[in-house]
Amino acid sequence: MHPGIVRRAAGGVYEVELEGGEVVNAVLRGRLKLEQRTGDRVVVGDRVDVARHADGSVTIEAVRPRATELARRAPGHGGRRAKVIVANVDQLVVVFAAAQPEPRLRMLDRFLVLAEANDLPAVIVVNKVDLVDEAEVRARFADYGAAGYRILLTSTVDGRGLEELRDLLCGRISALTGPSGVGKSSLLNALEPGLGLRTAEISAALRQGRHTTVTAQLVPLRCGGYVADTPGLREVGLWGVPLEELDLCFPEFRPYLGECRFGGSCTHIHEPDCAVREAVENGEVSAARYESYRALRMEEEEAGMEY
Repeated sequence: MHPGIVRRAAGGVYEVELEGGEVVNAVLRGRLKLEQRTGDRVVVGDRVDVARHADGSVTIEAVRPRATELARRAPGHGGRRAKVIVANVDQLVVVFAAAQPEPRLRMLDRFLVLAEANDLPAVIVVNKVDLVDEAEVRARFADYGAAGYRILLTSTVDGRGLEELRDLLCGRISALTGPSGVGKSSLLNALEPGLGLRTAEISAALRQGRHTTVTAQLVPLRCGGYVADTPGLREVGLWGVPLEELDLCFPEFRPYLGECRFGGSCTHIHEPDCAVREAVENGEVSAARYESYRALRMEEEEAGMEY
């Protein structure tokens, strides 16, 4: 048996990087193929054991337990089935632009809830900071720093933050996501020439063809580690977050959750003596983040009524 990691999956063929660095194409052995039909049995990022055969073929014989999963709501099925995008991710790196396009903080909040629901550390990268006064950028994202999130300010024009970003990515598996036009490819190219282009080409190839599934892809870094391009996350659907646990996905709410009159059943919307709302009124919790929580909760309630 040879241990390896799945870097890509397309059309029933899995690109596996073995421990020595060799890359092979493998297919699932019969038992795993049957299990694959019932769910995400093998996904990008999985640690697997493969076997080589006399005819030159390679099969995946076993999948090792996952340390983490990054999942979102799957299309169809009333939105109620989990779709695992990538396994064994160390962190979610969410890239937004300081301007061009203007940051949509509600979308950022959805990404952060997804990270919290999957027990993944999240890092916010604010790119194109050369277009806006840095103090203005810091003020705009201050609520996230107060909530405990690490924030990196970057620019491929003046090089700001690039070494810090390199240190963040090296030696880890990082799921990279964010809206279009924020400069993800430019950032990757600045860190490692050709990296962003390779990622973009892979994404384009995965989108071609009516029968090709859009999946993640692990792109190796020369400094060690991988960047996982995650096209499946760009249309963010919350998964694995029961409404009664959505508040737990806002870290700044947690100190107050046990103080509400109605305890864990408090929605923090209309109940009297709600400690979270009191914290908002006292300026201890961001009003903007609280309004985002309200909006996300209402969206999920409405979606639930449609199932």
